[in-house]
Amino acid sequence: MSRPTANPRQVDWAGENPGIYLKETADGPYVALVSFFRVVLSPHGRGHAAFILLDPDGDGADPLRPNVCATDNEPMAEWLRDGFVRHFLAFRNTTGLDRTRMIPGWDFVAGGDGRTEHMEWFRTSLGQVQLAWKDWGAKYEVELTDGRAVTGRHEMFSTFVDVHRAEGFINGRPFPGRPFPREFAGRKDSSTAFLAFAETWLHA
Repeated sequence: MSRPTANPRQVDWAGENPGIYLKETADGPYVALVSFFRVVLSPHGRGHAAFILLDPDGDGADPLRPNVCATDNEPMAEWLRDGFVRHFLAFRNTTGLDRTRMIPGWDFVAGGDGRTEHMEWFRTSLGQVQLAWKDWGAKYEVELTDGRAVTGRHEMFSTFVDVHRAEGFINGRPFPGRPFPREFAGRKDSSTAFLAFAETWLHA
């Protein structure tokens, strides 16, 4: 059966959602989780939300390993956390997400050449944050239809770029770990660091 030209399903949000999931070893736990949102359409309007867990299985009480979400739209960030991030496989069942503190974020700026690297800079109450996705690999469109997105109740469409080198810094202090290969969307050579552009989530 052919798909309609105009998808009739309700759009929940649209924007960008790149991620950086870092480990020390391929079979070890995640030591840093980043899910960055630039939202242009949602029930709570537009805005940014950067979920940064440097203590994914802890409470984030160590100031060198905080669990925070830097945002300029807190209602939107809370809605994304409860409705979407909580279902992402890397974040699922982490104690760190439940203990993530919402903190102010502002001056969100994107950079990079759009071919080999992408950057995000923003200020927070903890200081300057820089995220970088470098050494790009494969580019491909992901279409998870009929409720096959991780929430179990959405369709998701997005352009993904696998990234083989990713970095994060708070006030110049680097995040631990590095990306590793993972299986994703039927691809066995995907990466735990990725860009996700032109992303749209619709109710299935």
